[in-house]
Amino acid sequence: MTRQIDVGGVKIGGGAPVTVQSMCNTPTEDVEATVRQIEGLTRAGCDIIRVAVPTMEAARAIKEIKKRISIPLVADIHFDYKLALEALEGGVDKIRINPGNIGAAGNVRAVARACEARHVPIRVGVNSGSVERELLAKYGGPTAEALFESAMGHVRLLEDVGFGDICVSVKSSTVTRCVEVYRLMHQRTDYPLHLGVTEAGTSYLGSINSAVGIGTLLNEGIGDTIRVSLTADPIEEVSAGIAILKAAGARSGGVKFVSCPTCGRTKIDLVSLAREVESRLTGVDRDITVAVMGCAVNGPGEAREADYGVAGGVGEGLLFKKGVIVKKLPYEELADGLMRLIEQEE
Repeated sequence: MTRQIDVGGVKIGGGAPVTVQSMCNTPTEDVEATVRQIEGLTRAGCDIIRVAVPTMEAARAIKEIKKRISIPLVADIHFDYKLALEALEGGVDKIRINPGNIGAAGNVRAVARACEARHVPIRVGVNSGSVERELLAKYGGPTAEALFESAMGHVRLLEDVGFGDICVSVKSSTVTRCVEVYRLMHQRTDYPLHLGVTEAGTSYLGSINSAVGIGTLLNEGIGDTIRVSLTADPIEEVSAGIAILKAAGARSGGVKFVSCPTCGRTKIDLVSLAREVESRLTGVDRDITVAVMGCAVNGPGEAREADYGVAGGVGEGLLFKKGVIVKKLPYEELADGLMRLIEQEE
């Protein structure tokens, strides 16, 4: 089991539930826009949010942002240790910084001491694109061993000044390499691990890459917090992250949506119906299973297994509730009828 850190009251590692993170794409100095985005992400289920802090203006905005949000805030900082100190003054809950790129040992010590005084952990994060040249030469490229050695080099800089409140990420855009390096981290250290496939891609490919990489590791008992990195709205990152946790059995509760693939037996527009129901279930905060099935072969059985369900017929369908047929409706009324059935129980 990994050691545990505390990020603004949210535990990471040590057997705590795996958390979902995302990162704002607003300018951090635009407090209104950033807070508005964080509020939306919070409603979507985000547990921890990170913001970029490339300037002192952004660092100073942390204080006001922190006052107006309800989830822990992480400052993403590179090169300038003074930005970390300013963010800490503003009440940030975690610092993401690589000690090796903030200058002299005194700078590392200053950040570590300031974090220690406020009980703020540090995430050390390396990507395949940030591996040092000498390690690339040593290993012939950004291999898993190169990523591991790079990460541990940064970790040692903190350990050397007596700081151990650390979380580590070692990300690659190559899924198999990601899995390999996180396995190395899990085998050789006890630091909590932040999982992710970096530069994973757009919503479609990025979600697939992340599901394979993160899901593989979660199923092996590896990983304490995750971020699904997508070229998309950050809310899509959170939705994908929650779905991955549920699929891997790392999170329970909430709506489980089941729908069948289409085939020649389907006599309704199942694709449109499933998309509409799935979309309308987004705002439902209940521990239920909802099934949208297309025909009389598997449909009735699956629908009966669900708390609520639809089994399609010829231009119509049956509504089920906990194994009992409620009514038959024409296709055009199925989505509304199913949602009314669900909402009656709220």
